Amino acid sequence: AVCSMGNSTSRLYSVLAKTLSSGAVSQHQDCLEQLDSAQLDPIDPKDLLEECQIVLQKRPPRFQRNFVNLKKNTSSNHRPIRVMQWNILAQALGEGKDNFVQCPMEALKWEERKCLILEEILAYKPDILCLQEVDHYFDTFEPLLSRLGYQCTFFPKPWSPCLDVEHNNGPDGCAMFFLKERFELISSANIRLTAMKLKTNQVAIAQTLKCHETGRLFCIAVTHLKARTGWERFRSAQGCDLLQNLKNITQGAKIPLIVCGDFNAEPTEEVYREFSNSSLNLNSAYKLLSPDGQSEPPYTTWKIRPSGECRHTLDYIWYSQHALNVNSALGLLTEEQIGPNRLPSFNYPSDHLSLVCDFSFNQDPDRLL
Repeated sequence: AVCSMGNSTSRLYSVLAKTLSSGAVSQHQDCLEQLDSAQLDPIDPKDLLEECQIVLQKRPPRFQRNFVNLKKNTSSNHRPIRVMQWNILAQALGEGKDNFVQCPMEALKWEERKCLILEEILAYKPDILCLQEVDHYFDTFEPLLSRLGYQCTFFPKPWSPCLDVEHNNGPDGCAMFFLKERFELISSANIRLTAMKLKTNQVAIAQTLKCHETGRLFCIAVTHLKARTGWERFRSAQGCDLLQNLKNITQGAKIPLIVCGDFNAEPTEEVYREFSNSSLNLNSAYKLLSPDGQSEPPYTTWKIRPSGECRHTLDYIWYSQHALNVNSALGLLTEEQIGPNRLPSFNYPSDHLSLVCDFSFNQDPDRLL
């Protein structure tokens, strides 16, 4: 049987046309089952990037962002591990709930916005990709990224707000992708976070990987904590639960750890202090961009809603500072680049900026805390 796989403005027999268009999932569940990544041919990332750029030819070009070299005088005998953290903005929320009053609905059109997201991922070529607010996992990200060589994992929220939106594409959740040529999966845990002993709507994925090149183990985790003001204690409890889970998985910091997430918490919040002061000896990688190495960036999200302008630092990449070095980090967009209407926009697909870091293992694997 031939499945209709949605519309695309891309050329000829397009890779992008093989991903379902918005709203098609419920109509084509049988097609999803046929999208077995093991049976699909690999994609050349250059070809996919070219197709994305054809779809986006009427939009402004990508913003230029540069990596900041943070490497000290320590030498590394292995290729760095590039980790990308990004809340990509759930399509259903962007169109139906978030009320970005300065963003035209045309800028949120999925057929083009997905290409902006893919273009950003393809530009930075992460070895590990951690995403939040993914509501097009099965019809877009899993079929495409698996063909780019990534192993893919998705854990949806139990009660996703996307499901309240008419013509939604299913629940949103956290997703993790790693390059199979670089890493072997040792263990994987889907964690439903608790707060005050109650199961919550927020989730995390934690995977222990083995680096083929070095033979070293490390744990990578992705999460998205509860949003909105007034929920600070709730986020704190979720953070404590996540840290406890990660302590167990890393055997009390014996295994190096990287935690990516939209914490929905400024650095002044308790949950931030919990991660900073944890026995896992974590540091926030983007602090290293500041002159003194002690301050977070001024913002990782910037949007305008009916209630006013929101500029906050909510997104982080935490890492085991005793076992890992941050070689470089991707600089943030400037206020001038973001523009007066803020995010999302025709230029940028999400209200959150992507964070990208290059890590290397400490050369003394026995030196811990």
